[in-house]
Amino acid sequence: MYSAGRPGGRPRSCTRTASSRSLNASIRGGNRLTEHHLEVPLEKEERLTELEVGDVVYLSGTIITARDKAHQRIFEEGEEPPVDLEGAAVFHAGPVVRRVDDGYELVVIGPTTSTRMAKYLEDIVDAGVKLIVGKGGMGPDAPEVMKDRAVYLTAPGGCAALLAERVKSIREVHWLDLGVPEAIWVLEVEEFGPLIVTVDAHGNELAGE
Repeated sequence: MYSAGRPGGRPRSCTRTASSRSLNASIRGGNRLTEHHLEVPLEKEERLTELEVGDVVYLSGTIITARDKAHQRIFEEGEEPPVDLEGAAVFHAGPVVRRVDDGYELVVIGPTTSTRMAKYLEDIVDAGVKLIVGKGGMGPDAPEVMKDRAVYLTAPGGCAALLAERVKSIREVHWLDLGVPEAIWVLEVEEFGPLIVTVDAHGNELAGE
């Protein structure tokens, strides 16, 4: 059995209300953003077309972590992924976990720089992934590669404790031989966010990324 930890406190700026307020102010000059609450894996592809750059997204359901080594193993070494990627939300993150008697407990989780995975973007989209969550941009080809097929979301920096609170359980872990941060973790989440639409399925990219 795996569980999600509950870190003891977090900066006030990382509360959901404060995060949304800050994002509203910084992205659209204080105008209220559109908020979306999505169930993942994404079963209805048309939900992608509802998302526009600058919108705020919260995810509930199952998300999958994958970093450099997992991408390399799948797309360069040709190993079959241990999880179903169709409709999936993939999070570029290396969680901090602690070992407990019956498995692992999540301590904290935050995004890692996504440009390192940019060379695998077309492969990951071809594999059926619909949502990618990370930090920073996803490379200059992202708007064209993701058009009509996928959306890239960024997680706000400095809110790893808040994101950890949105993880309800660790459902599975695969490829621990790659190391804890590089393993594939399957996480059950509720209202995971706030996440910002940085590249939408219309071929648009948030300015500055």
